[in-house]
Amino acid sequence: MILSFARLLPVLPALCLAIPLALAAAPGHAAEDAVVIPPPAVDAKAQGARETAILAGGCFWGVQGVFQHVKGVSNAVSGYAGGDAASARYEAVSVGSTGHAEAVEVTFDPRVISYGRILQIYFSVVHDPTQLNRQGPDTGTQYRSALFPTTPQQAEVAKAYIAQLDEAGVYPAPIVTKIEDAKAFHAAEDYHQDFLVRNPTYPYIVVNDLPKVANLKEHFAGLFRDKPALVAAASR
Repeated sequence: MILSFARLLPVLPALCLAIPLALAAAPGHAAEDAVVIPPPAVDAKAQGARETAILAGGCFWGVQGVFQHVKGVSNAVSGYAGGDAASARYEAVSVGSTGHAEAVEVTFDPRVISYGRILQIYFSVVHDPTQLNRQGPDTGTQYRSALFPTTPQQAEVAKAYIAQLDEAGVYPAPIVTKIEDAKAFHAAEDYHQDFLVRNPTYPYIVVNDLPKVANLKEHFAGLFRDKPALVAAASR
């Protein structure tokens, strides 16, 4: 069994690092390259100025870090989705038996960026949707690829887009992303919030997550914002 090396560091609490830091920095464990994919043929129409999307795609540090740099996003909160409130704690979720996935609740203005475009970023640069119950070095159902639509329209768009991408054959394997019921979202502990921004030199972040932000800037230049939308700022 591979232990979390971060648990041995006195300056950090238990974190979602599933391999030793030396291994995390090895070339074979670098983040996946972005996959260029078409935009959704079926997209949601803006209904107001504020909407939320809940997405799971591996360790929430990187998922949050990417969406914090997306125009139209006012907040992106790391947390847990899929399980009950009592087990929405990192120590419990990290065991992999709570039903929770590490997820991010993205608050966005659909007049600036649609839900479909949120999904395009999610499938293109945030994670590899063909990996079952894992992402990169992290394994377990808590790292599964899953969408938790918050409206019926989001569910329709997500289902149609997955079918579109599978039919287009843009990935070497079928998409395994699950569309799950949008149960309550539970924000993660404070030390997980804005982790990428606060710890840009942390080895796991350097190897696995900063390349995702770079891919966002390269492939979605029109949607990229330099100044991230921080949870700390939104809480003021």
